[in-house]
Amino acid sequence: MSEKVLITKNLTKKFGDFVAVDNISFDLEKGEIFGFLGANGAGKTTAMKMLIGISKPTSGSATVAGFDIYKQTELVKSNIGYMSQKFSLYDDLTVIENIRFFAGIYGLSDKEIKEKSDILIEKLEMKSEINTLVASLPLGWKQKLSFSIAIVHNPKIVFLDEPTGGVDPASRRLFWDLIYEAAHNGTTVFVTTHYMDEAEYCNRVSIMVDGRIEALDSPFNLKKQFKVNSIDEVFHQLARKATRQAD
Repeated sequence: MSEKVLITKNLTKKFGDFVAVDNISFDLEKGEIFGFLGANGAGKTTAMKMLIGISKPTSGSATVAGFDIYKQTELVKSNIGYMSQKFSLYDDLTVIENIRFFAGIYGLSDKEIKEKSDILIEKLEMKSEINTLVASLPLGWKQKLSFSIAIVHNPKIVFLDEPTGGVDPASRRLFWDLIYEAAHNGTTVFVTTHYMDEAEYCNRVSIMVDGRIEALDSPFNLKKQFKVNSIDEVFHQLARKATRQAD
């Protein structure tokens, strides 16, 4: 039986009379790569904020990594990984200082921090850069480091919020190799992206329009359903229905 790492049922967020997220329901399985798509104003950012425990839903329910997003928000936060487009690193700390700092935040012991730091530095081939300030690293290196730190505590699920924005295509492809590796090792990956070619790499994708999930399936099945050759074409068919402009 497959393990459900994330379960949402009728999740809704209202700001006064405005319904930002409108009764969305979906489940994610262990090791799944899930693309969460939507144009500006679709509600995906608001939905993610609820799922990572920083915004309380108006109604509906959800569990993330086995914890209730209403009653166990701190447990949700400590049992997930998170990476934003800005990479979530401290520019004025060195590579090794960033690794140790975030590993400590995630609750690893001193021994675990030492072991994880050594493994990460070797894996990323950054031994010569351990005392380099993150601010001076190339963008692609920052990206790889940030993702590796986001999963340093082996979370059940990692949330990636447009992690490849502004990165060149070659670096983006290398970044997806890290995503595949994490998923292969059992980490569920929840990723938002504006790059439709990246959506093709996901096991399943959902497309939000005006706060609702208008499509959810594998890229292959969605292209078949909409009789098109790419997820980009599916996305544009649905996005044309949107009436909202900002999240």
